[in-house]
Amino acid sequence: MSIQTPPRLLELAGQSLLRDQALSISAMEELPRVLYLPLFMEAFRRRHFQTLTVMVQAWPFTCLPLGSLMKKLHLETFKALLEGLHMLLTQKDRPRRWKLQVLDLRDVDENFWAIWPGAWALSCFPETMSKRQTAEDCPRMGEHQPLKVFIDICLKEIPQDECLRYLFQWVYQRRGLVHLCCSKLVNYLTPIKYLRKSLKIIYLNSIQELEIGNMSWPRLIRKLCCYLKEMKNLRKLVFSRCHHYTSDNELEGRLVAKFSSVFLRLEHLQLLKIKLITFFNGHLEQLIRCLQNPLENLELTYGYLLEEDMKCLSQYASLGYLKHLNLSYVLLFRISLEPLGALLEKIAASLKTLILEGCQIHYSQLSAILPGLSRCSLTTFYFGRNCMSMGALKDLLRHTRGLSKLSPETYPAPEESLNSLVRVNWEIFTPLRAELMCTLREVRQPKRIFIGPTPCPSCGSSPSEELELHLCC
Repeated sequence: MSIQTPPRLLELAGQSLLRDQALSISAMEELPRVLYLPLFMEAFRRRHFQTLTVMVQAWPFTCLPLGSLMKKLHLETFKALLEGLHMLLTQKDRPRRWKLQVLDLRDVDENFWAIWPGAWALSCFPETMSKRQTAEDCPRMGEHQPLKVFIDICLKEIPQDECLRYLFQWVYQRRGLVHLCCSKLVNYLTPIKYLRKSLKIIYLNSIQELEIGNMSWPRLIRKLCCYLKEMKNLRKLVFSRCHHYTSDNELEGRLVAKFSSVFLRLEHLQLLKIKLITFFNGHLEQLIRCLQNPLENLELTYGYLLEEDMKCLSQYASLGYLKHLNLSYVLLFRISLEPLGALLEKIAASLKTLILEGCQIHYSQLSAILPGLSRCSLTTFYFGRNCMSMGALKDLLRHTRGLSKLSPETYPAPEESLNSLVRVNWEIFTPLRAELMCTLREVRQPKRIFIGPTPCPSCGSSPSEELELHLCC
């Protein structure tokens, strides 16, 4: 027979207060801090809206982290909490006990509500908050400081999440009293007006990561450049599946120039990722020239580059300290790779990841990048889906002698193993792959390696972090 653990006195006290809602409301000002969190959680679970409204007004901690509760948050509960904040913010004389400075709606790893309240309170002081959001990212505080609301926003579908929509409306109506700070903003909505509405109420300096997809380049540039210029703390900028519909070269040049001018203001940018780069053909130098901060991560994927675009990559200091370079599925078979080789030599000391997957590089171009590649200290190298002969692949593998930390690494099947339909003949490929592995083991011991078509038509596997050695039958 099992013995149930009796409820603690704190739990009994909280339950007693909630049974008498009038008593719990009147007792808020004198409620011990140790009771606050369990009582809040119980009121939240039971949807005692009046109690929650009053509890927020007397909140004794500097931060109210609702992020981990957002999935369970109902609109009426959210309205009750925000109503309490509204009544508080509009009071000339605020309660003596009130310390709330931050409403945090971000999804955090820590479970703030499951640990001892004293330890939780310590984690909510400004010193700890600054580790997640620097003071420069948010407006300075005056005597009556505005409430800072932290949130990560992902706009994916219409209608939006009803709590998010209500929050936008609530913040918009209380401009000056509330600052909406968004460290990460992701937009996949095609109508640009929804993104612009969000940007109008977000404190733009707080945005550190911005990802925009499913939008036309010309429209994006015309409508968003004025907002991008104000995101002075932006560190990560991603454009994916952005379409290009203009064939007017003169107009294209003006749009690229306008877009490039944005980068003159982005002094903290570390990652730039553009998927579908056709828009920048012949104009990439304008963009690279305007980069103010040395990039750590550059990803230009899915499209093609002209000769002059490749040449500019090794000419500017902003690309001199790259740690990650991704040119996957950028067609490079028609141009000289000497500029890419020069860039690799320039960034050999810092580069950790090089992705040239699907670039259709021909074995006759390989010699241009081998010297630079052999000097790098790579940990990740993707080179699959390129046109390589057996001899070229052996030469490539020998030039990875010094890359002992590579894991994972991928290489294409040699062209000698391909049939007339450019598919692998496995009877020919299997011994050739064994020969390539012998060549590699003569210079170093591989860790995770994938040689062949991706995904493998035999077993369906593709390169991954879990892959040890790809040996299909």
